[in-house]
Amino acid sequence: MDESGQPQSGTGEATTPRPPAAAGPDATEARETSEAQDQGGPQPPQDAATEQPRSGAAHNQTGAEQEPEPADAAPDTTVTPQAPATPHTDSTPEPQDAPPAHPHDRHPERAAATSGNRRSAIKGATKGPTKRPEPRGGLLMGRPFGVPVYVAPSWFLVAALITWVFGGQLDRVLPELGAARYLVSLFFAVAFYASVLIHELAHTVAALRFKLPVRRIQLQFFGGVSEIEKESETPGREFVLAFVGPLLSLVLAGVFYGAMKAVEPGTVPGVLLAGLMISNLIVAVFNLLPGLPLDGGRMLRAVVWKLTGRPMSGTIAAAWVGRALAVTVLIGLPLLTQSGALGEGAEEAGGMNTLMDALLAAILAAIIWTGAGNSLRMARLREHLPDLRARTLTRRAVPVEPETPLSEALRRANEAGARALVVVDTDGDPHSLVREAAIVGIPEHRRPWVPVSGLAQDLTDGMRVSAELAGEELLDTLRETPATEYLVVEENGAIYGVLSAADVERAFVKAMARPS
Repeated sequence: MDESGQPQSGTGEATTPRPPAAAGPDATEARETSEAQDQGGPQPPQDAATEQPRSGAAHNQTGAEQEPEPADAAPDTTVTPQAPATPHTDSTPEPQDAPPAHPHDRHPERAAATSGNRRSAIKGATKGPTKRPEPRGGLLMGRPFGVPVYVAPSWFLVAALITWVFGGQLDRVLPELGAARYLVSLFFAVAFYASVLIHELAHTVAALRFKLPVRRIQLQFFGGVSEIEKESETPGREFVLAFVGPLLSLVLAGVFYGAMKAVEPGTVPGVLLAGLMISNLIVAVFNLLPGLPLDGGRMLRAVVWKLTGRPMSGTIAAAWVGRALAVTVLIGLPLLTQSGALGEGAEEAGGMNTLMDALLAAILAAIIWTGAGNSLRMARLREHLPDLRARTLTRRAVPVEPETPLSEALRRANEAGARALVVVDTDGDPHSLVREAAIVGIPEHRRPWVPVSGLAQDLTDGMRVSAELAGEELLDTLRETPATEYLVVEENGAIYGVLSAADVERAFVKAMARPS
């Protein structure tokens, strides 16, 4: 957390869960196709809209769950929420030589696809992409602890402002420096942001200690931010993760105070050390204020979470305290400056100083208010994320061989009540998916002459996903390998169906709009 309230992503403010973005030249066409289906248009790979009743797709009232099947219709139907503590409550059978009960097993094509060598399918479902997309955020400065550190372009503006303001103060304290005071001021700006980086590294080290991945650290306008990709599992870890940043800032203030006592006052080193001591003290105290998105707000969230047993209750309490804090900063900071409580008498403050104080207060208040609102929205979203389940959103699919004409493949799909086609080899192992957008582009009179292999996209490791994925884990998996469709498989390698990125995106948007 920075001194101005820039959020950490431990609560999700900086790393907002995002729906998977469809990749490739057919992305826009696929989305239009999906929208056309919602409006009653053509629903490939069916030639006509045929809906069959699903068995075992609903959850019972006690929270137990039967084995659901891939969705026959567009997944705009509301998914029954699962208990937040157990997002993966499916009772999946142990891997066996024979595939589990599935509606596709009534068709010989299903039996061909799920028989044969399953080991390669299992390997493809569990093997992730070789390299995660590299985050960006400005000028890369290094990778301490393996975490990239970026300096945002806005930092250079703030560094120039600090150089100018601190240079004016040096002119009153050390007038003999002349123009060299700006060089000293620039050194102070760099040293101050080095202290902010140490503050953020404290959060990073604690997160890594708790097995929480850190996407990046960014130094930016009014401080820094550590983007932690996962929530803390317990309120105790949340408290520790938030507290280590201000604690280290207090330690730095003490170190600079001790060093200041060892040098002669009124000298350049003495002034620099005094400035760094005061600035780190301000960073620590400001971040300890009990309102999100500050570190103190996360500590308050952890306390309320511990008392109530609900992280959402802690987020609501800390977010509203953060909003109250924003209003207090907006009104109180200019009043404190004018009253002389911050070291300058009202009679010495000119109109320009008053304007600067009001502008600073407005910026800080806006950052805190926005961060508190984002924390609240993301907490509500995370509460609904377990509803996003690959098993529920998956479309029923039928396996076809590469040389199968499109018209015949669509006939089989209609007969099975399916909405997706999986191309398999002679052993029944899947190797590509027929693209929904490509089917739409083939006129009906040409479909008997077009083999499905010409409309298929080869499967990569990242395009095979487990039917057990849900929530943030599902979104992260799809984002790592952008595509329009994914093959969903059981733990034993059996084909479960095809997951459309457009379906997941719609379900994600619906989860965001759903009240808590």
